[in-house]
Order: sequence, then C-alpha cells, then structure tokens
Amino acid sequence: MKNLIKVSVAALAISVIHSAFALSVEVEEEFESKAEGFTPVAIGIATPVQLPWGLNRWDVYGLGVNLFYTDVPKIYGLGIGGLATLEREKTIGCVLSGLGNISFDDVVGLRMTAGINYTEKDVWGMEAGLVGFRRNFCGFDANFLGAYQQEMCGAQISGLANISKVESHGASIAGIVNFTETAYGVQLAGLFNYAQELHGAQIALVNYTEDCPSGFQIGLVNIILQNKIKFLPIVNGYF
Repeated sequence: MKNLIKVSVAALAISVIHSAFALSVEVEEEFESKAEGFTPVAIGIATPVQLPWGLNRWDVYGLGVNLFYTDVPKIYGLGIGGLATLEREKTIGCVLSGLGNISFDDVVGLRMTAGINYTEKDVWGMEAGLVGFRRNFCGFDANFLGAYQQEMCGAQISGLANISKVESHGASIAGIVNFTETAYGVQLAGLFNYAQELHGAQIALVNYTEDCPSGFQIGLVNIILQNKIKFLPIVNGYF
C-alpha cells in the first residue's frame, strides 16, 4: 500500500507540472539573464514588443504589464502578463498572469494565476493557482490541484494533493492526499495522510506513519508501524 500511494502521488505531480518544467528549461537555455539597464515602467503586447523594447534586457523596478507575455531578468514591484510571466532572476513584489508564472530564482511576495506557479528555487509569501511547484516554500499557498516542494513551512490548501518531499511544518490541507517524510503540525486530508515520521496530528479517512514520537491520528483507519498498538480505528497515538 505504501509503494502504491507513493507512485500514485508522484505520478499526479509529474503529469501536472511537466509542461511548465519543459518550458522553463527551453527558455533558460535560449537566453541568458543579462540586463542592459532598468526601467520603472514596461508596457506592451508581449516581450519584446513593448516599451522599452527588448527581450530579457530590462530589470523592472515598478510596473511591468504585457497583454500576453512578460519576460524580464528581475522584477521588484508589480508584474502582469495576460497569459504568462517569466523572471530569470529574483522576484520581489506581486506577479499576476492568466496561465502561468515561471521564475528561475527566489520569489518573495505574492503570485497568482489560473495555471501554474513554477519556481526553480524558493518562495516566501503567498501563492494561488492550479498547481504550485518550487524547491522550498514558506508562507500560505492555495492550489486547485496540488503543490510540490522539498520543505514547507506555513499553511497549504490544495484540492487534490500536497507533497513535501522532506518536511512539512504547519498545516497541510488537501482534498485527497498529504504526503511527506516528516510532518510537524497538522495533516488534514479527505482520503489519506502519509508521513514516515509524525510530530503532530493526522486527520483523514486513512492515516499512516511509520513512527510517531509525539502526536495522534483521527480517522477510520489509523496505522503507526513502530508502536505497541499498530492499528486502531477512530483514534491512535504514541504508546
């Protein structure tokens, strides 16, 4: 059962984020992030068809708006792309798009989209979208489908699944599955919670952990492998 859940959750995450990851790799290989200068305002149809003119030439310290697509080395302020935004260096501020926000560096602030929020490095702040994918996340996150990161600190709400490969600190809430190696805080799911090590609470129809040094489980099926009582319905905890 353990292997089946791992494979199912991994397949879900991979299938949803595959398109965003492939796009980011192609764009990064084609252009290098070397700004020629900065501008307080960049407005246009789609980079490079904008004022000031140029693809990946201008850092934006203020406002960057394009009808379809915005591509900048870095943005400190407000960035809006009708379809998508891409920042090759650090993003600080607020970024909004219709289908996707992509960053090759750290993100600090707010990102919102109806599609994918993708970051190769870390995110501090708030994100909302269809799927969130980043190295580490700290803040508040709301996704229609799911979120993936190495470590999470804060609160996360997803319609299907939350995956924190290494650790989750805080509240992880999902419509179907929460998955992490070590959970500190609360895992709340409609169907299944998984943690190799639990320090806190698991609440779902089925809860599974290998070790629970401190904490408890509430659900129809509660399993703690390294425990005197490995299975209990309704409530289980450290004994």
